[in-house]
Amino acid sequence: MISYVTIGVNSIEAVLPFYDAVMAALGHERIMLSEKWIGYGLADGIYMPKVWVCIPENGKPATVGNGSMVGLHAPGPEAVDRAHAAGLAHGGTDEGAPGRRSRYHPSYYIGYLRDPAGNKLSAFCNTDVFPEPEGWPQAAARRAPLG
Repeated sequence: MISYVTIGVNSIEAVLPFYDAVMAALGHERIMLSEKWIGYGLADGIYMPKVWVCIPENGKPATVGNGSMVGLHAPGPEAVDRAHAAGLAHGGTDEGAPGRRSRYHPSYYIGYLRDPAGNKLSAFCNTDVFPEPEGWPQAAARRAPLG
């Protein structure tokens, strides 16, 4: 299971509006911001960033990974549509409009885009067939803490 993901960029300022808009459309909020890092987590009151956007710590330029993509789960097709539209409205580029793909499972609904730095993202769901727990994303708050 993945604990978190980091997405490398060369300017926090250039991507902040994009990530704030996309992550909010998916039920996440910005919970940390510095000159080199942005952290996003579920809007459930628990400090546990799942997506980090950062300037590389080694001082070298961030580069886009060929074949790399971060998939962001959405609670339903409407959230996928909102996230995709928000990304495009905040400097992202379209890599595939939201919708179903004939080569994917029929319950899978996905949209693809790139952030202003060129990183590829998807917003997806399959919850129209397999519902999320009641109260998503707050369901995470009911889990017992580790340790």
